[in-house]
Amino acid sequence: MKVLILANNDIGLYQFRKDIIEALLKNNEVSIALPYGERVEDLKEMGCHFIDTPLERRGMNPFKDISLYHLYKKILRESNPDLVITYTIKPNIYGGFACKNMGIPYAVNITGLGTAFEKGGMLKNLVVQLYKRALKKAKIVFFENVGNCNVFTELGIIPKEKTKILNGAGVDTNKFSLVDYPKDSEKLRFLFVGRVMAEKGIDELLTATERLVKDGYACELSVVGWCEEAYETRLQECQKAGWLKFHGFQKDVRPFIADCHCFVLPSWHEGMANTNLESASSGRPVITTNIHGCLESVEDGVTGLLVEKQNAESLYNAMKAMCDKSSEERVEMGRAGRKRMLEIFDKKMVVKETLKGLGV
Repeated sequence: MKVLILANNDIGLYQFRKDIIEALLKNNEVSIALPYGERVEDLKEMGCHFIDTPLERRGMNPFKDISLYHLYKKILRESNPDLVITYTIKPNIYGGFACKNMGIPYAVNITGLGTAFEKGGMLKNLVVQLYKRALKKAKIVFFENVGNCNVFTELGIIPKEKTKILNGAGVDTNKFSLVDYPKDSEKLRFLFVGRVMAEKGIDELLTATERLVKDGYACELSVVGWCEEAYETRLQECQKAGWLKFHGFQKDVRPFIADCHCFVLPSWHEGMANTNLESASSGRPVITTNIHGCLESVEDGVTGLLVEKQNAESLYNAMKAMCDKSSEERVEMGRAGRKRMLEIFDKKMVVKETLKGLGV
């Protein structure tokens, strides 16, 4: 079988979908259509055929994006796949339109609702209408949490019988193995990994951490990730104050997870927060938002703490509570999180369920 994967970037596809691609490559030809990036060569070495497909990840303008639809149609004609798998909003919509109109079977992955659903209004209405038409003949639509699935079914975008909920992309529990908890306790080190932007809760996180330091708590925050929005000046100011370390984008986050005492992700919306899974798998307690896509990764009070969305006070209280715990209590939380990852989120189980849903 010839399988074509449409995605918006190489890093996410390689980091989170490598295992499913490897499984598909065992009995199928696999092509990937996405913009060229640093992980493309790794994907090619795995055995994928690469098709350079430029696209703008952000913004939603059908008049501007119509060229992407035509490009996808050209790619489909030339590659003649038996099955197309799409990831993220633009490949889902414009790739979905192309497959539907050309009669090619396609499976869609909703990896999160994104900014359009978060902000609502005309943009949300536009995206809903586009999705309704693009997903009309999809073979199956995968979701990473029940909340996102319910939104789509309640809006009439897709019937429930065409959906399947996965435990996100899962986590490689061998790669993100249990690592020793830091023995030093001079400062409690919090860690954030992700795109530095408002919707990841970065404002709440900086506010809460600064307040903890002012209140006399010996703690600091490490931020790993690129600035998706203009936060460079504020991060520099926080670094000068001495309680923040900004490391920028890092290919391997494991050393940073190993060095931290607690992982924090106060995101506003997620499909399934991979960084929560990776940190829990490594044996670190997790503080995250009480929303679908985040709450699934944490058993509140057992493996970490849940906080209210866009609420710096709630986040402050949770981080304060983590500071007040003994090292032994935090270690126990981390070990409970590791156990949860092995039982529910192991990537092998997710790959198996995905292949089952695809029927390959």
